[in-house]
Amino acid sequence: MNDLNVPMVPNRKESLPRVFGDTPSFLGAPVVDRASIERGQDVVIAGVPWEGTVTWGTFTGCELAPRTIRHAAARYGGFLPEYETDLFDYLKVCDIGDIPVHPNDPAATMKSVYDAMDRIFKSGSIPIVLGGDHSFTPEIARALNDNTDGGIGVLHFDAHFDNAASFGRDDFARCGPIHRIAGIGKVRKQSIVHVGIRGPRNSPAQYAYAKSMGARIFTIQEIRKRGIEAVIDDAINAAREKTKHVLVSICSDCTDAGFNPGGPADFNGLFPQELLPSLFKIGEAGIAGLDYVEVYPNQDPYGFSSHLASWAIIYLLVGMAARKKAAGQAPPAPLPSLSRAGKG
Repeated sequence: MNDLNVPMVPNRKESLPRVFGDTPSFLGAPVVDRASIERGQDVVIAGVPWEGTVTWGTFTGCELAPRTIRHAAARYGGFLPEYETDLFDYLKVCDIGDIPVHPNDPAATMKSVYDAMDRIFKSGSIPIVLGGDHSFTPEIARALNDNTDGGIGVLHFDAHFDNAASFGRDDFARCGPIHRIAGIGKVRKQSIVHVGIRGPRNSPAQYAYAKSMGARIFTIQEIRKRGIEAVIDDAINAAREKTKHVLVSICSDCTDAGFNPGGPADFNGLFPQELLPSLFKIGEAGIAGLDYVEVYPNQDPYGFSSHLASWAIIYLLVGMAARKKAAGQAPPAPLPSLSRAGKG
């Protein structure tokens, strides 16, 4: 006891389970071997420390982000007072560490991601994936496609369309995941929804391609005019129209550069007070999986972008917990206390 008669708490970060080295699991979730994921897990956290072709300048190093996001998350718990909900009261979460990547073989890396996602979906769990660059997102959709009999919608938060057919000779470039997703059998093209599109790094051809397949486009201008709540309601409805599952893909540059130092210099973006409640609402509506990509830790010495990624995922998970809470579902067995308490 100290002078205030308050129990002393051990250093939480040192006490958390570790996925490798000194890297803690996300939010202190139990670590599970990826080869033996069993049914009963609501959410499975996985990292993809992958970076393929660098498409511009020195914006690189996002293969380090799964580690920095986990380290950032060590500060936090699962309770959000504004929603009066603790995600660990309703969700059973585990972390399987990082999926193996093959630095000189993009195709082998994509297969590795697919195999892990396939295993997660077969277990009945929802993958939350920490990237890495944006190129692996289609493998999540492909694995879901092969494990469902229903249509798939996509909520894509990004400054850019990311629907290029290729980049030079690279068929797996980070600027083309939505193009590859659109070709997956059960993905409904009209339920691909772009949120936050803006700025001079978009091309007329990519805009025309999105329009030609009937994808819904919510630019930042529309968000500013109508308000984020109305737009997100419409975005969710569009992604869920004639589909059974919704995947969410978040590129860090959907957020304004002022709040995203570990991302590209893309201004006039979403504010955290727009992104975070939106993700709560999306989680509350129900999702099949999510990835958060394109964080560059080397240019972000204070880790702000990794912390924002942690907050974004926590808000989404609390939304998922609120969905169970509203449905009257019983909470899972108690989890270790270290994964339930935040740290100042």
